Amino acid sequence: MADPVLEIRDLRKSFGALKATDGVSLTLLPGEIHALIGPNGAGKSTLIHQISGALKPDGGTIRFLGQDIGGLGMAARARLGLARSFQTSSLAQEFSALRNVMLAVQAKQGSSLRFFRPVMRDKSLTEPAMAMLERVGLAARAQVPAAELSHGERRQLEIAIALALGPKAFLLDEPMAGMGPEGSKSLTRFLDDLRREAPILLVEHDMDAVFALADRISVLVYGRIIATGKVDEIRNDPEVRRAYLGDAA
Repeated sequence: MADPVLEIRDLRKSFGALKATDGVSLTLLPGEIHALIGPNGAGKSTLIHQISGALKPDGGTIRFLGQDIGGLGMAARARLGLARSFQTSSLAQEFSALRNVMLAVQAKQGSSLRFFRPVMRDKSLTEPAMAMLERVGLAARAQVPAAELSHGERRQLEIAIALALGPKAFLLDEPMAGMGPEGSKSLTRFLDDLRREAPILLVEHDMDAVFALADRISVLVYGRIIATGKVDEIRNDPEVRRAYLGDAA
């Protein structure tokens, strides 16, 4: 078996008496989509916060590409190639779709300011940014402010931004949230192709999407992973059915 791209061991985080993550261990392998599912309040977003560096765990280890990243902040983890999209949009709403992606290209290049030429004429920023918009199907909406994009388009834009950072792994937190059936189907097809770019740790409530995409599924309930396995194993696991899937399986 190939070495994990991402490896979490015994991750723990408490808020007072609440154990948001209680000894969580999981791996993300090259080329796979590993879905993380569970009821609301199970600790899924808290776990993603810890992996991305937004929240410091109380204990445990996070290794990315063989390196312990527990002491690194969000920006440093992103520079290593750990790309994240958020459950709620983190876009610069007043900027165009193109400008949003250009900011990510600029961050990847390690330059913060362009003093000697207008930024929108800088081909070293605009060309790679447009390429990312084309990949997610937003090239025709490049000049539209993020605030005027549809919900589905904003999710596509977030993925374009993640792509611009040259990711080695994606952390996607409920990318289907708020989408209608057609939008979810379109994004499912896109994510199925995206795994060729980098493996994906996917937090998602849309079980049709999860079952269509996931190579493996981990089920998080009250901060603990109660099962990890392939789709059929999770569908048929009695404890998972009682705790989460119910009649949906």
